[in-house]
Amino acid sequence: MYPIRFPGVGLECSINPVAFSVLGKPIYWYGIIIAIGFALAVCYAVREAKRVGLSGDVLMDLILIGAPTAIICARAYYVIFSWDYYRQHLGEIIAIWNGGIAIYGGLIGAFSVAAVYAKVKKISLTTVLDVTAPGFLLAQGIGRWGNFVNQEAFGGVTSLPWRMELFLPEQNAYVAVHPTFLYESLWNLAGFGLLVALRKKKPFDGFIFCAYLLWYGLGRVWIEGLRADSLYLGPLRVSQWLAGACVLICAAVIMLKLCRGKRDRSHQ
Repeated sequence: MYPIRFPGVGLECSINPVAFSVLGKPIYWYGIIIAIGFALAVCYAVREAKRVGLSGDVLMDLILIGAPTAIICARAYYVIFSWDYYRQHLGEIIAIWNGGIAIYGGLIGAFSVAAVYAKVKKISLTTVLDVTAPGFLLAQGIGRWGNFVNQEAFGGVTSLPWRMELFLPEQNAYVAVHPTFLYESLWNLAGFGLLVALRKKKPFDGFIFCAYLLWYGLGRVWIEGLRADSLYLGPLRVSQWLAGACVLICAAVIMLKLCRGKRDRSHQ
């Protein structure tokens, strides 16, 4: 890997994607960073579950089932929308350590598991979603630094002071690009702080989860538009379509719920 440069702020760093080896097997920074984000999200969710009276054991069981399912779905989503490449490199389909997971695939898998689990255990799905949603943003905010180490998920060419210079083999030169990994990391961490601040004042069950999808979706709509390596569906990136749909649906749900609550109070 060539060094990563931030000429506008006078920084340069060189990071080996392999952190260390165990019995000859490389352990990648990408996986370590993802694991750290996941662990912190779990810690937050367990603590929040106790606050709202949700059994920690129930939550841990859900995490143990949902986490691997989410990872598989996130990878499957990425592979499906990159099939032109993977159909010629079938052996790389499971090479998740090289990067290449799509958060929306993970969310679909996690939500599906949560819905089934909540129904079987007869617990409130909206409570579970509200408890875990801020942790998603925390994990995603941290996980984006794995993209930084892998020198992926960057944006288009820019001359802004905070530009990031990467060596692109296809051009055999350094190119100044948007550090979109940083944009999304900061956006997600700010969203985590916002949701934590709102969690005790939520106007209805499911509000925190809706706010999560709304905040995350807004970020992805504009940040994805800067990306240079996104998965396309027609004229827009796949994530922009999904993010836009999430924003519209969640905004509508929040507005309807708030209006209904206001109307119900006025009739009391």
